[in-house]
Amino acid sequence: MIDLVVVDDNPIVRAAVRGFLAAASDVRIVGEASDGREALRLVTSLRPHVTLLDYRMPVADGLSVVGDLSAHTRILALTSDTDPGTVSGMLRGGAGGYLVWGQFRPDDLLDAVREVAAGGSWLSPTAASVAVTALRRHEPPPDDTRDRDLARRSALRRYGLSRREQEVLDLLGTGLTNAAIGRRLGLTEKTVKNHLNHVFAKLGVQNRTEAVLLWLNHDH
Repeated sequence: MIDLVVVDDNPIVRAAVRGFLAAASDVRIVGEASDGREALRLVTSLRPHVTLLDYRMPVADGLSVVGDLSAHTRILALTSDTDPGTVSGMLRGGAGGYLVWGQFRPDDLLDAVREVAAGGSWLSPTAASVAVTALRRHEPPPDDTRDRDLARRSALRRYGLSRREQEVLDLLGTGLTNAAIGRRLGLTEKTVKNHLNHVFAKLGVQNRTEAVLLWLNHDH
């Protein structure tokens, strides 16, 4: 059973989260908080497996408490804020995932909670794009970057990725959604999803975030 605390100053949002997770037999909401300070008291006391944390809140926002909270619980940011500084700050502060309202389905929320509870990560497309951009800021100059891309392809060839699967993975690394990847490659969204499922299986990863991080960091 995954114990969950929901932190958001909007009671309508908290009610929506309860509704999304109501049918889950392995998740239970053990507490709710409406600001960061209250969240700290609650999480320190309850020690939930996962805390859903909004960014914009009174008294203390999510960014100001994510570091302290992450010492007692796994953090899944759940917010409408897409500012790159906020996304990067929450992830650097210890959040294992970042969901943006409007970029996920109710089933995705449940999957994200389970993934973060298990120690994994889950990012909405906007958050994934920010994470990828941050990684690429630390890459070598253009000539070296081309060499590094060739090295990635060579290193990942042993996983048996087809040319199409590599193309899908390349576009995934730019933060594109499945639908956008499909438009770029002339594929249906369902076909892109099937390719990604094959990629995840071959790479031994669980989700798009882990696949992108493996792809970007494979330089040997």
